[in-house]
Amino acid sequence: MEDTPETQLAIGEFARRSRLSLKALRLYDRLGLLAPARVDPDTGYRFYGAGQVEQARQIALLRRLDMPLAAVADVLAAGGPAGADLVAGYWASVERRIAVQRELAVYLRVQLSGGGERTPSMYPIERREVPEQTVLSERRHVRIGELSAWIPAACRRMEAVADGCGGVAGPPFVIYHGEVSEDGDGPVEVCVPVDPALAGHAGPAATVRVEPAHDELYTRLTRSQMDYPYLLGGYEAVHRSADERGLEVAGSAREIYFGPYVGPDPQEPICDVAVPVR
Repeated sequence: MEDTPETQLAIGEFARRSRLSLKALRLYDRLGLLAPARVDPDTGYRFYGAGQVEQARQIALLRRLDMPLAAVADVLAAGGPAGADLVAGYWASVERRIAVQRELAVYLRVQLSGGGERTPSMYPIERREVPEQTVLSERRHVRIGELSAWIPAACRRMEAVADGCGGVAGPPFVIYHGEVSEDGDGPVEVCVPVDPALAGHAGPAATVRVEPAHDELYTRLTRSQMDYPYLLGGYEAVHRSADERGLEVAGSAREIYFGPYVGPDPQEPICDVAVPVR
């Protein structure tokens, strides 16, 4: 049945039926998520169609999943099976985040209970000289949830450019120039070494720069140790070793990759976590 002024619901009654607050209804109207069927031109009072109650209840349920309003709008716009797929995708991302947070909680409990004092023994620390390198570089501000997708994609882009510069000349590495978290966005830089004599062939697709020679402390991590939050133990170990040796940290922390992140053997070494020192 088509809504008419006689069958439309005043905002208070609509709020009661939809179980949404007046404040929420005004917000959703402002965002274009749930516009009233009619607004009285004299009083500005909002009226809703009875058929909008079901949509309002769906919004309320989606918000109970802590779904962002932009994602709610996408679900409503898609509707049907496509909307259901969006809900499934969102919830899968929530479960991944909760799994990471669960592991982080365990890690923090170990640290706070004193077990963290044993952590550095799991990460043997070595020192080495690193020669000057010419690298192809891509740098971006990125948050923790974007890293796992951006780093491999940036590496592939730089390696593709390196093909025109004589190929990759050394293990790719990632430099964290700032804190990366839910609240910090780096920046982060992906670097792929190339032959300096051929770096001029890179073109505009990559930044070419020189990474200076330096000494660094590093610890070698297996594939299983690269999972967050256990990766944090490697960073803590190299920084603690620098303090214990009386060394000054002389550059941004980095990860040097010499093996694939995905593979059948969880104990295979694939990455060095390092920090320049002097």
